[in-house]
Amino acid sequence: MERLSARINALAPSATIAMNQKSQELKAKGVDVINLSVGEPDFSTPDHIREAAKKAIDGDYHHYSPVHGYADLREAIATKLKRENNLHYTSSQIVVSTGAKHALANAIMCLVDKGDEVIVPAPYWVSYIEQVKIAEGENVILDTTVDDDFKLKPGQLRAAITPKTKVLLLCSPSNPTGSVYTKEELRGLADVIAEHKRIFVLADEIYEHINFTGGHESIAQFENIRDRVVIINGVSKAYAMTGWRIGYMAGPEWLAKACSKLQGQVTSGATSIAQRAALAALTEDQTCVHEMKLAFLRRRDLILDHLKDIEGIKCNVPGGAFYVFPDFSAYLGKSVNGRKIENSMDLCLYLLE
Repeated sequence: MERLSARINALAPSATIAMNQKSQELKAKGVDVINLSVGEPDFSTPDHIREAAKKAIDGDYHHYSPVHGYADLREAIATKLKRENNLHYTSSQIVVSTGAKHALANAIMCLVDKGDEVIVPAPYWVSYIEQVKIAEGENVILDTTVDDDFKLKPGQLRAAITPKTKVLLLCSPSNPTGSVYTKEELRGLADVIAEHKRIFVLADEIYEHINFTGGHESIAQFENIRDRVVIINGVSKAYAMTGWRIGYMAGPEWLAKACSKLQGQVTSGATSIAQRAALAALTEDQTCVHEMKLAFLRRRDLILDHLKDIEGIKCNVPGGAFYVFPDFSAYLGKSVNGRKIENSMDLCLYLLE
């Protein structure tokens, strides 16, 4: 007899993982499938990073790592934030976790109480709303449109804020739309948040290096909300290290201590070998990051070139990440070969089958 908790029963399975599983099943049957479901680079981890891991294996990194991450890695992250983002954090404000998803979950669990509202612009990464559910928070979904480059506007944000609002979840460059907020667009959102001293911003910046518009802009740069911004980042996307599972948060020291306390009771420290590889990624040659970004840019342009020839499809020009998010709403409600297309899942299954 199943006796799962209500908390788990309320969770929806990951649509990304479900679609990936479907494509793998078809591949196993010999069907030629191009799998675009899982958000990860298809490049191998660069050689110098793998060499650092091998060196760690042959060294003395076989034991538990510090719960909040090795000191030199946290220092390297602080240095990166200062060098690349002009943001000043101490190592005590940084917690290394088992991937950016883990860092985000830590922050949500430490900030959100039952009934607290979390504002999530849509389209959104599928795990955001499920992590909020785990924390027993309430998701407030704000729709954006392709005509506005899928970006949240200050007026829209202001209208959604209530006395229960606790967190704004913001991803730039965006998964899944590729939208990149400009400095002025972020300033507009920051000014709204500044009016409400109770609200925090969780800034998912995992795609910052896959940015085709120029330098990355972080909402943490604005002093009027600086102490209420939590940066979520990691090495997975920029360095093709999704399987290494190293992410981090940077934010107020009191929150870093809380995240470390939570992590200490759930997973403890991230894998020691992967942390040494991440240190090499952040501190050594960065040529690989630029080369992969250019490859993603070429692919983006190729996909956009093909999509423009499909009648009824609207698409923004993604400024970053490695996603294209076409609006096919003109086809909703129509039937193809006896299959009615009601939503994106229907369309994906039709294309697969």
